[in-house]
Amino acid sequence: MDEGVSRIRRRVSVRKRDRPSLGSGFAAPTAAELKPGDEEGEEEEEMMAGSRRRKTVEVQPVENDSEEDMFGDYDSFAENSFLAQADDLEQQHMQVAEHRKHASDLSTEDLCSESIKHNKLSITTVGNFTELKTDEHIKNQSRHEDVSIEPDILYDVPSSQVLYFENLQNSSDDLGNQSTKERDWNASSHKTVNEELPQNNIEQHQQIDDSSSKVRTSSEENRRKSLKEHLKSAMTGNAKAQTPIFSRTKQLKETLLSEEINVAKKTIESSSDDLGPFYSLPSKVRDLYVQFKGIEKLYEWQHTCLTLNSVQERKNLIYSLPTSGGKTLVAEILMLQELLCRRRDVLMILPYVAIVQEKISGLSSFGIELGFFVEEYAGSKGKFPPIKRREKKSLYIATIEKGHSLVNSLIETGRIGSLGLVVVDELHMIGEGSRGAILEMTLAKILYTSETTQIIGMSATLNNVEDLQEFLQAEYYTNQFRPVELKEYLKINNAIYEVDCKAENSMTFSRLLNCQYSDTLKKMDPDHLVALVTEVIPNYSCLVFCPTKKNCENVAEMICKFLSKEHLKHREKEKHEVIKNLKNISSGNLCPVLKRTIPFGVAYHHSGLTNDERKLLEEAYSTGVLCLFTCTSTLAAGVNLPARRVILRAPYVAKEFLKRNQYKQMIGRAGRAGIDSIGESILILQEKDKQQVLELISRPLENCYSHLVQEFTKGIQTLFLSLIGLKIATNLDDIYHFMCGTFFGVQQKILLKEKSLWEVTVESLRYLTEKGLLQKDTINKSEEEIQYSFHITKLGRASFKGTIDLAYCDILYRDLKKGLEGLVLESLLHLIYLTTPYDMGSQCVPDWMIYFRQKVDKDVVNRLYLSFVLYALLKETNIWSVSEKFNMPRGYIQSLLTGAASFSSCVLHFCEELEEFWVYRALLGELTKKLTYCVKAELIPLMEVTGVLEGRAKQLYNAGYKSLMHLANANPEVLIRTIDHLSRRQAKQIVSSAKMLLHEKAEALQEEVEELLRLPPDFPSIEVSAAEKA
Repeated sequence: MDEGVSRIRRRVSVRKRDRPSLGSGFAAPTAAELKPGDEEGEEEEEMMAGSRRRKTVEVQPVENDSEEDMFGDYDSFAENSFLAQADDLEQQHMQVAEHRKHASDLSTEDLCSESIKHNKLSITTVGNFTELKTDEHIKNQSRHEDVSIEPDILYDVPSSQVLYFENLQNSSDDLGNQSTKERDWNASSHKTVNEELPQNNIEQHQQIDDSSSKVRTSSEENRRKSLKEHLKSAMTGNAKAQTPIFSRTKQLKETLLSEEINVAKKTIESSSDDLGPFYSLPSKVRDLYVQFKGIEKLYEWQHTCLTLNSVQERKNLIYSLPTSGGKTLVAEILMLQELLCRRRDVLMILPYVAIVQEKISGLSSFGIELGFFVEEYAGSKGKFPPIKRREKKSLYIATIEKGHSLVNSLIETGRIGSLGLVVVDELHMIGEGSRGAILEMTLAKILYTSETTQIIGMSATLNNVEDLQEFLQAEYYTNQFRPVELKEYLKINNAIYEVDCKAENSMTFSRLLNCQYSDTLKKMDPDHLVALVTEVIPNYSCLVFCPTKKNCENVAEMICKFLSKEHLKHREKEKHEVIKNLKNISSGNLCPVLKRTIPFGVAYHHSGLTNDERKLLEEAYSTGVLCLFTCTSTLAAGVNLPARRVILRAPYVAKEFLKRNQYKQMIGRAGRAGIDSIGESILILQEKDKQQVLELISRPLENCYSHLVQEFTKGIQTLFLSLIGLKIATNLDDIYHFMCGTFFGVQQKILLKEKSLWEVTVESLRYLTEKGLLQKDTINKSEEEIQYSFHITKLGRASFKGTIDLAYCDILYRDLKKGLEGLVLESLLHLIYLTTPYDMGSQCVPDWMIYFRQKVDKDVVNRLYLSFVLYALLKETNIWSVSEKFNMPRGYIQSLLTGAASFSSCVLHFCEELEEFWVYRALLGELTKKLTYCVKAELIPLMEVTGVLEGRAKQLYNAGYKSLMHLANANPEVLIRTIDHLSRRQAKQIVSSAKMLLHEKAEALQEEVEELLRLPPDFPSIEVSAAEKA
């Protein structure tokens, strides 16, 4: 594929119609236009070129009632005029021998084929009026419509685009004279005279008798006179005609978009090497990447990856590149191919809620422009089963947990085949605890139940790829490309060493840190952090990774104490705006640490921030208002916030020594593509850690291992329950066969030392049966052979539909049952207690003594205490005041609220499966909504829009945007002027997300209407007898 495929920028040259001089009007074609070696047809090509006219892309309105200056220099119809010279040229051409006609036809075909070879959009009729000598030639000529789009109007088009125009030409040939007869004079008046002959003139020539040369001669003389008359009348008509105002460019683009999708779809189905305008996608996709993301050209590795045979053949694929290498763009293009060309739904699984919301905001604009839905499945959001769309397809963007629930619901409703592609970002997380076990279950079910669903996995930190390849039955692609060079350094005392794997100790001396430190500064900053960051800020950005949250805040304050006052002047006004905005979103509250550090362009970033605070600080950092973040390791795996220099304060995460995977993720943030020419990472270490660090930088990445059995209740037991509940596998043999195909099954020889996989399977099924979640049925295959099958109980179904941790499902059932005996509905407190997450109770230390004097279960006490926190939060809707009242970090309260909303949604699904809990179904729906948004009721419609948090919702509401319809119809430019601290990018994302949500709701209502009016598939049909009919 040539470089044009990788080029995203689309050049459209709009040219107005010229009225060239006679010489230019009848210029011979260039050498490039003629086929080399076709000397015999050259003379005729010169003659034929006179009949060509360039079509303009856009026709301008013309108003001219005067005949004096209609044609520029050609203001006369006298014998020396343009028409006379055209007549002379015709007479000269009549002298050409009859056999030249055949050569002319050949040269025409050669010219067209040469044009197609160069991928140019040109289907041109090169015949001249004077060549109409026979009935047959007239009919052939009338079958061609002169359509010429010059190469300077559109860019080079790949071969799949030419397929469309070849089809167009063939269909016009099939129409024959019928299309000519159907043209009317009004249509021809909007075209140049040489494009179309008036109807009566064509009919006159069609009456010529082929056998009589005399008739032909007289006919030709009459035709020449008739031609001159029609030229005069037509040119006068063209000049006087009131040309309607319309945009040919717009029409062309709309036609091309629909046809390109059809051609790309055929190309994909035919499995040819032709990739179409933009990797089997309409060229509009290329334009949107330029418009929305500023991406004009793909990296070479991206082009290579997209053109892999395995990708073309829709095989499963794992690809691995360093952080910031551009992995996501490849996945997005593959997702768009599936949505637009193959017309199937797509699931994208991301590790964190913040990344899901970021991706929703980024892709909603594409959905609006290209006609597909973008649906969020994170926290308590998402419908199960998803709405079945009539025409448009859906892109589901989900967290790991919600992605699993979504796949379960699609399998249960028999719609898993509608899922064409599943994309997993950060695939290495399959080896991380309970979340890894859930991801493994999701992928294993897709592999087992759908042969047509393609799986694409990507990661920056993969080592034992062979195991993952075997599990996913996937091809593997890797590349070490980074758009910005990364240099790794180690700092020991005052010396800085560059990491060099070829050197003896894996490092070489680079420089001594030159810094003038006072005694006070040496005590406060023994690691020379101030010196290291001042080499970079404020002109460039810097990240300092710290072991703990408290250390982040302390380091930020310490650095600001010793920064020069000059840093206060850098973008001073914008930093004051950030502080003002932080106060607005927190009801006048502001963290004292941030109040002191933000004026210097410094802030901390960890889970102790609220969602609003985190989002605002990230935006300020991205725009360069803040130049330094002190942060924990979670930022490395979260949203993309790159920096010129990354400093690791110590080789520890909390109290654990740094892992190679974590180290690579952190230093991967160094170097911003398109901004920095180089990225630097500096790991600060003490002499005591030197040996461990040298091993860290030289050893390979850690292997990832399955946690399916290790995470007992969230892993293998949950898997077996869902397999039987979804009827994927209901007997021991089938369940064992399924387990052999999992990631755990691939690694069973490494992971199982004492027991076999069969024994683990039998034990897990026995445990679920004893717990009352499964029931065993006996099937007698023969007298000797007895086989057991299993079916799920009501409690088991409720647990797996609600995705309840099986360690708590019986406790939850008991609490809900007891709650029915005396449910207090005077306030929400009782319901809140029932939906407070069980696993967060262990993290809470209540600050009271009264309950400890009584014999009360500590877990109950802790959970009740958290219920009071949530109750106060729903009443006051202010995290700051609740944080002070209960003496808890505001970040913890934010996590509690998010966890409670998610758990409340799970309890609701749990209760939907148990008739005895009907009362909870009505109550928990509203409570889940309150916990999800935790704002006043009038702000909830605005907060349904991705990217709109409480602070922004208040601003929008106060500005008059009080509903989803208001936001969907808002003008981004007006929003920027109306709403404080709102960037153009954010405004566009908010409007796009609102439009997408509005379209989804409208589509759902249309679906409901059609479902109501549709004849039921099980409608009883009674056959009427012949006698009754009579």
